Order: sequence, then structure tokens, then C-alpha cells
Amino acid sequence: MVQTDISSESKDQDEQLKVFRFTDPETLVSNLGIEDGNVVADFGCASGFFSLPIAKKIGEEGVVYALDILPQSLELIISQAKTAGLNNIIAKRVNLEKEGGSKLPDESCDWVIMKNMLFQNRDKLVILAEARRVLKVGGKALIIEWGMHNSAIGPDKNLRISEEALTEIIQKAGLKVLNKIPVSNFHYGFVVIK
Repeated sequence: MVQTDISSESKDQDEQLKVFRFTDPETLVSNLGIEDGNVVADFGCASGFFSLPIAKKIGEEGVVYALDILPQSLELIISQAKTAGLNNIIAKRVNLEKEGGSKLPDESCDWVIMKNMLFQNRDKLVILAEARRVLKVGGKALIIEWGMHNSAIGPDKNLRISEEALTEIIQKAGLKVLNKIPVSNFHYGFVVIK
């Protein structure tokens, strides 16, 4: 497993993103069409940048599976969820680069979220195939990655995935790109469907 944290503290990275409004999770979540009662898997959830706003959006009838390989990320999410009074987040330590790595049942999720995580992993196809496996028929995934342009922030350009390369992997995994969405000046995003 090559999944690594690109900062010394994933919480610091997520807070930095919020402060600079590179990606505003609340606005993005409200515009995606995630609904009350949805089941959402947050692949590579880090400190809960999307897990927490989604948990608020889907209400008590919904569930967010916050999935990461780093135990400290999961501990942080659990703590933040308790502080916010959210009881609908289930944090699990998983290896998403293994077949069946999420440990979720087939076709159990309405949405899968992936933010800045594919570039950190070698086997992107396995991760996207896992998203396809857990998505219900007609289920959707939001995939956000760093853009290919040079910038003073983010991973080295040689670690990033171009939109074209990601589109190819998405198709190989049996998913279809619905649309490209505006995310930030530093990222691109796709909504894909099973």
C-alpha cells in the first residue's frame, strides 16, 4: 500500500483548503444532489473534509462510511463527529488498494467520494473498481484530483493524474463520466455514474 499523507498532519491540509477556499465542501455537497438518507462512502477520508458536511446533509437516516488507512485520521473524524453531535459516521481502517478493500457490501452506497487520494496510490484501477462494486446501480461518485498546472501548493506535477488519464481509468473500471465540475483553481472534479 502506497497511500501516504502529503502533509505532516492531514487536519492541517484540510484546514488550509477551507481557509483558502480551494474547495468549499459545504457548497459542493449542497450542489451534488446528495440527499437525506443516502449512504455515502468517503474513500481516503483524511480528517473528514467531506465526511462531516455530508453527515450533516444526509441526516440521521443516512450513513457516511469514513474510510482511510491512517488510524489518526479516523480518530480525528470520530472526535469531530462526537463534538458536532453526529451519530451517522462509521469510521473504518481499510486498504482501498486491495480487491474488496472497503469491506462494504456490494451495491450498498448511493455515493462514493474521493478527494486528492488517487494520486497517492499506485493501483488506481483497483480503487475505482472498488467504488463501482459498492455503488448501487445508478449510484454516483465525486472524484477530485490536483490539476496538472504548475502551482506552489500540492504534490509534484509528476505525481498528479491528468484529466485524460483519469477518464481512461474511470472507463476501464466500468464507470461513466457524467460531467466535469468546477472545484477550485488547483483541482478538477468529475461526477461519475455506475
